[in-house]
Amino acid sequence: MIRKLLGSVGYIIQYACIAHCTFEYVGVLVLCSGPSMEPTIHSDDVLLSEHISTRLNNVKRGSIVIAKCPMNPKQNICKRVVGLPGDRIRVGFNSYEIVPRGHVWLEGDNTTNSTDSRTYGPVPQGLIRSRALLKVWPLNDVKILFN
Repeated sequence: MIRKLLGSVGYIIQYACIAHCTFEYVGVLVLCSGPSMEPTIHSDDVLLSEHISTRLNNVKRGSIVIAKCPMNPKQNICKRVVGLPGDRIRVGFNSYEIVPRGHVWLEGDNTTNSTDSRTYGPVPQGLIRSRALLKVWPLNDVKILFN
């Protein structure tokens, strides 16, 4: 009886370790909230995202990423990479900002209703958690998100 119980506990620990490593290093499902990425992503859409390209600093312009919010590190944000280090970004009628080394410029697709780099400036690349690959929910709107 004890031997069977210990065997079951061993399997539970093994599967928990595999799940943890998968979610920490490979990818995770993300629930999005807010209107900043409309019409591409709506509130309550579920995305499949991966961690590998962000750990290798291989994020490209146009990618949709999940990052820690620079103004509130307890909150995650979902934005599109608009500028990479060294890019010149227009921030006003006649003003530009150069994205510094080790940073990216993030913006929501819904430019009239998005708090993004236009508000808080360039975002350190270390705050990027994952890159969105696929919208998996709702099922009638499944689509590939990576470029």
